[in-house]
Amino acid sequence: MSDADHHKPFEHRRLLVVSTNYAPELTGIGPYAAQLAEHWAASGADTHVLTGMPHYPSWRTEAAYRGVWRTAESRAGVTVHRRRHYVPPRQTALRRGAFEATVLAHGLLAPPGVRPDAVISQLPSLAGGVIGARLARRHRVPYIPVVQDLMGAAAAQSGIRGGGRAAAVAARAERYALRAAALVGVIHESFVPRVTAYGVDPSRIRLVPNWTHVEGPSAVRAATRARLGWREGTPVVLHSGNMGLKQGLEVLVDAARLAPEMRIVLMGDGNQRDALRARAAGLPNLDFLPPADADEFTDVLAAADVLAVTQRASVLDMSVPSKLTSYFVSGRPVVASVADEGGTAQEVRRSGAGVLVAPEDPGALLAAVRKLVDGPAEADALGARGPEYVARHLSREAGLARFDALLTEVLDDAQGRTRR
Repeated sequence: MSDADHHKPFEHRRLLVVSTNYAPELTGIGPYAAQLAEHWAASGADTHVLTGMPHYPSWRTEAAYRGVWRTAESRAGVTVHRRRHYVPPRQTALRRGAFEATVLAHGLLAPPGVRPDAVISQLPSLAGGVIGARLARRHRVPYIPVVQDLMGAAAAQSGIRGGGRAAAVAARAERYALRAAALVGVIHESFVPRVTAYGVDPSRIRLVPNWTHVEGPSAVRAATRARLGWREGTPVVLHSGNMGLKQGLEVLVDAARLAPEMRIVLMGDGNQRDALRARAAGLPNLDFLPPADADEFTDVLAAADVLAVTQRASVLDMSVPSKLTSYFVSGRPVVASVADEGGTAQEVRRSGAGVLVAPEDPGALLAAVRKLVDGPAEADALGARGPEYVARHLSREAGLARFDALLTEVLDDAQGRTRR
């Protein structure tokens, strides 16, 4: 049954979602922001989104939007207001600061001309968090930031040039955005200590995990491998998603150099792609693929033998990769080269769908992959736990229901205060 067939709980409400990333972006936070806004529109709300120009994960503005200053468009019942901003081709603290500054300036100078009943922001965009807080204060309505990543921690942990200085600035912006909130949503409990350290009362924090926003694989696995040129008998290790600093993808390039019998595939885009290509020069067993189309994405994931998630050893509590939800639904085992005490490791353990190895250690990663390749029964058993975990905890219906509960609580509280 579709949303339209249900009672419309947010009819006669107007909502504003602030998210620097939005559809048609296919990876990262964009798909979640789009599915959430579309769900609320289908639930009766007059839903507006303030966002930027599509640019992720390539960090290049999509051709159709180049030269566009401001635009409004309708997507699946949602009014999408786009504002132009600087897109840095390479990440340094200074360039990232310029990106955030232009998002902030244009968003505050030219916000949508509507008065919402609530404002919801998606962080890690510092600018999006500040914009949401300012607009909610201007209209005297509740504000709900949703923490997907923490940029203060990211600046300190990701290895970005100038990150130490940027961390303090980012932390101040996050503190402002979070302390202004009626309630704060976090996608993983590992974010809670840092959010409370910003002065947010733990009683105002709600857990709203991301859901699997893609469909399961449908193609014949052997046919997909043949189409991609992956020979049977050659183990394929695939990483999908953003190629940025925090991913530490050098470990996979170095693994390819140590294991010529394997094929390592990096599928996606990002500001470190060129540097990784240069590091991989002369390696015939390492492939770079563009992001797969939505209709074949999980088929490609399912065609690999092992799916890799990697992070720098310094990445602890700043991020839980959105790729994990797609990895789990594909039914293939995951090897996570991440810090043992971080949120990503917690999620892999909880799913039972993968194994953990030390970060930035190509030898440890290869040992885990070889064990799975040599033990296909164990690999298949691990992989099968991914869809089971998705069905129990990460369904779209369950994820959207948590957001509905969060929004309802805030709106009901606001209405109660008005009556008093």
